[in-house]
Amino acid sequence: MNSYRFEMARRGWIGLMLAALLVLTACSASQGGAEAEPGDTGSTLKVVTTIAQIAEPMSVIGGDRVNVESLMGPGVDPHLHQPTPGDIQKLDGADIILYSGLHLEANMLKAFEQLGKNKPVIAIGETIPEDQLLKDEDGAIDPHVWFDIDLWKQALDAATEELKKASAEDADYFETNKQAYFAELDQLKREAEEKIADIPKEQRVLITAHDAFGYFGRMLDIEVVGLQGLSTESEVGLSDIERTVGLLLEHNVPAVFIETSINPASVNAVIEGAKQKGLEVSLGGELFSDAMGAAGTEEGTYIGMYRHNVDTIHTALTGKED
Repeated sequence: MNSYRFEMARRGWIGLMLAALLVLTACSASQGGAEAEPGDTGSTLKVVTTIAQIAEPMSVIGGDRVNVESLMGPGVDPHLHQPTPGDIQKLDGADIILYSGLHLEANMLKAFEQLGKNKPVIAIGETIPEDQLLKDEDGAIDPHVWFDIDLWKQALDAATEELKKASAEDADYFETNKQAYFAELDQLKREAEEKIADIPKEQRVLITAHDAFGYFGRMLDIEVVGLQGLSTESEVGLSDIERTVGLLLEHNVPAVFIETSINPASVNAVIEGAKQKGLEVSLGGELFSDAMGAAGTEEGTYIGMYRHNVDTIHTALTGKED
């Protein structure tokens, strides 16, 4: 069996397995005892998200009235993630499911469709007006909206409204937490604008493994080049590497970057290609793109992850230590 047919068969079996598991969990829930409804006095909302960029901010906004769990941890690529039976069980036990959407978690859409028949399942990125979203040359929407702080605030606002619907008595509490958190995000945006503006204009070029930083570039006025497309399923060709090397030479860019959830091979090929052309390009550091850092670390928070990226880019492209 060739690799394409094998992959199609594998995906088919995974789909059947997940469908069967969804039926089993639904039957189990219908046969069990009565459970507290979301929003009942004294209950804690159980929220399950796909990515930590949703989970960590919502844990801040939800406070002690919400239990938030993310399915995808450090180093996990949401473009490629296949839902496991454990994922389905966690999703089935949630009061609210929040995912980014815009085709980021493409392999989980069937599960979300089934689960959405019985509980709120919200693609928070899809609450943003389409005219504010970026598209590639083929018309595909860029799903990495968390890198535009203002857009991500819109998405988190929509998620907060879901918490309010589920637990109306806690609505004021959620709103107060959200406003305090959004003030921190506004300060983060100001810091990021100052840092990126300090990079010389001609060297303000961000080169990474895949095209995850388009919103970051638009918001902070920095040119962004991703060797792969919007999804990590796309291939990197020799022409992509040669084009990127040419850009490095044109702008005399001193550094390129790898990502925590992406194989660094393509970026290393760019560094080697530039060296062969007489330009020494360094590895500027590791950026968080589709996944955040480990829970309990600064980079495991949305604000800490974003600040780490800004500081890493600033240091590598200016030579100044932050």
